[in-house]
Amino acid sequence: MFEICFTRRYSMSHRLYSLKDSRCFVPHGHNEFVKVHLCRPDNDTLDGQANMMAPFETLKKTWHQWIDNHLDHSLHLSDKDPLIGYFRDNEPENLAHLLITPGDPTTEALCACLFGKINAFLDELGLGIVCRKLEIEETPTNTVTFSGDPDRALCTDGYGGPEIPWWKRADMSINDLS
Repeated sequence: MFEICFTRRYSMSHRLYSLKDSRCFVPHGHNEFVKVHLCRPDNDTLDGQANMMAPFETLKKTWHQWIDNHLDHSLHLSDKDPLIGYFRDNEPENLAHLLITPGDPTTEALCACLFGKINAFLDELGLGIVCRKLEIEETPTNTVTFSGDPDRALCTDGYGGPEIPWWKRADMSINDLS
């Protein structure tokens, strides 16, 4: 099976709200790399002419736009973090820059959300190509890899978003705040 991999760098900040007695409770940032592994599980035969699964530009255009224009320099918060209320009340213009995860925005939760998001983008292309694995390098010594079902990985009990959360929609959203 052929696999196409793309890596993109972005900057983000987050805080882990449930870890009140740790350094990670205080908002802080990382320069992260996200790497996606794309494949076509049902057909890896080259056509003898173009000899590619799809043009690289087609596969990465929407994904890179989303990372560059929405994920980059976003603040990642738990759906239970009271900072969301602060932004609603005092800086509603910045709500679009908050990435909201069910529970703390750990690298593991982010991996599952981003895995769902890229697969929504790929599904919309209709090429039969899927993301097989997604990796996020949080620091040069810490990387998380995900290759499962985001619905099983993420605990969405009490998540107050719509029926189809942002990480399952092929749009530019990073939260379900209205």
